[in-house]
Amino acid sequence: MKRIQIIFFLAFAILGILITRHYSESWDELQFYKYADHALESYTTWPQRGEIIVTGNTYDNYGPAFVIFTAVIARALHVIHPSWLISDYRHLIYFFTFLAGVWAFYDIAKRWMNQSAAIAAALLFLTQPLFWGHAFFSPKDIPFMSLFLLSLSFGFRMVDSAQPISFDSWTPSAKRTLLGLSALWLVPVFSLFLFTDAFHTLIENLVRAAASGEINIISRIASDIQKVKPEIYIQKYFTIFLWLRTAFFLLSTFALLFYARRSSFIIHHSSFILASVFLGVTTSTRILGPLVGIIVIYYAVRTIGKKSLPLLAAYAILAIITMYITWPYLWPNPLARLLESFQVMSQYPWKGQVLFNGQYYSSTNLPLSYIPVLLAIQFTEPIWSLFVIGLFALRKNNIAWVSTVLWFVLPLLVLIFTHAPLYDNTRQIFFILPPVFFVAGLGVESILGWLNQPKVKAGLVVLFILPGIVAGVGLHPYEYVYYNRLIGNPTGRFELDYWASAYRAAANWVNENAPTDAKIAASDPQYIAELYLRGDLKIIPFVNTVPDYVILSTRYDVYKKYFIDYETVYKIERGGVLYAVVKKIK
Repeated sequence: MKRIQIIFFLAFAILGILITRHYSESWDELQFYKYADHALESYTTWPQRGEIIVTGNTYDNYGPAFVIFTAVIARALHVIHPSWLISDYRHLIYFFTFLAGVWAFYDIAKRWMNQSAAIAAALLFLTQPLFWGHAFFSPKDIPFMSLFLLSLSFGFRMVDSAQPISFDSWTPSAKRTLLGLSALWLVPVFSLFLFTDAFHTLIENLVRAAASGEINIISRIASDIQKVKPEIYIQKYFTIFLWLRTAFFLLSTFALLFYARRSSFIIHHSSFILASVFLGVTTSTRILGPLVGIIVIYYAVRTIGKKSLPLLAAYAILAIITMYITWPYLWPNPLARLLESFQVMSQYPWKGQVLFNGQYYSSTNLPLSYIPVLLAIQFTEPIWSLFVIGLFALRKNNIAWVSTVLWFVLPLLVLIFTHAPLYDNTRQIFFILPPVFFVAGLGVESILGWLNQPKVKAGLVVLFILPGIVAGVGLHPYEYVYYNRLIGNPTGRFELDYWASAYRAAANWVNENAPTDAKIAASDPQYIAELYLRGDLKIIPFVNTVPDYVILSTRYDVYKKYFIDYETVYKIERGGVLYAVVKKIK
């Protein structure tokens, strides 16, 4: 079975390599990699000058861990094989991350159902056009969902492999030593990091007081303090503080781990490292990552009991350290900026209009039916029937039931009844949706249990996954603009190509048909079209110009509002649904 799994994932990896360049850059992808560059630069400016590079416009409130990793790997691949665009390498990394998430989904599913049902659930999850399409160009939603799944899978594995510590055999001296070392490590380290801003203020006040003639520690060690600008010494001493803090952290951590090693703590519990690091990276990708930790903690307490507490403490501490290291925006004032990020992400200030059921709404004033309706019409037809059947089996598995409540039911209710800001359909809440497919897998298990013939069982599973495959092939490469047959044609009623992914095909058509040095305009986001257009073509502003060709999105009916009297020479559409047009002006 393991060999079959490897072949299965290799086949999909190869498929991903073959089709990655069919997909376009997405609307705000470029800005996320500007943010990644700023975060990477902060690793140099922080130890040198005590400064981080802020991107602004709420991007800093997203953790940069995943986009940093993607930026570094994509650039390295581009150096090795420059015939692909860097954005295409990024898309391939997104897809591989999605495949890793599918593996984690399967790994979790095997805990709650038999292997046949787990395979069927994983295939249902993998073949959803909504997920598959996003998997190639979403820099945040699918990666966060996948990291969430990986963190949970490794968290469960950590608990399963844990050997509970019994302190009964420890001498009183050993207990006191461990407690003392832990306190000496925990309190100073967290204080030094949590109150970074306070230490900066203290240094600034001392330097400015010394510069004005007051005698203090700064005036005694800096003889020329009154001859130079205070900012120079503020930066110098704050940088020294950062280096001293780092040295204390490393030395104290080494001392604690050395003693823990002697006590066999690390030997018995080293499995927590992988789970902790993934939890930290997941949180440093989106602020709701700690929800994984809540589920893992419940599983640990339910499985091991109070003896899991030392392991869970190590798990939480290493996850926090990982999050901090991979999120430069937190460095100057960790606690305040973490709370700020949570507040910003829970009430995200998106100012656009949301098309839902034929009407436009603000993202903060959506009807209560918004999420339920979209979940009903954007998954393939078998999913919710299987989900209902699976609910009867869910009650028999406490861990699966509680995980579903914590992971899906409670967040869903909070999102609906607090009118949390949402836009672009449900993509921001992808991470709470895997439990739908776990429960659907339990439904598959129940149905297969009623049957005896293996061929009939296999045929039924094929019927369950076939709608997603057929729809995906028909929509390719716009799978994410999927609506099932409950609503018919979604044009004018629901969001379509909100990522402007049709712009790559439009630009390719222009490349093949436009004369040399032709002038090209495009509605927002123009930079996507520019990324794929020929080098000789001249990109001009969209408004108050006369181009030779213009690329127009169908979002917000832009194609009906501009250049309406000119000939449409090319349409990008699937199944009678229009995503973008090219018009000839001259």
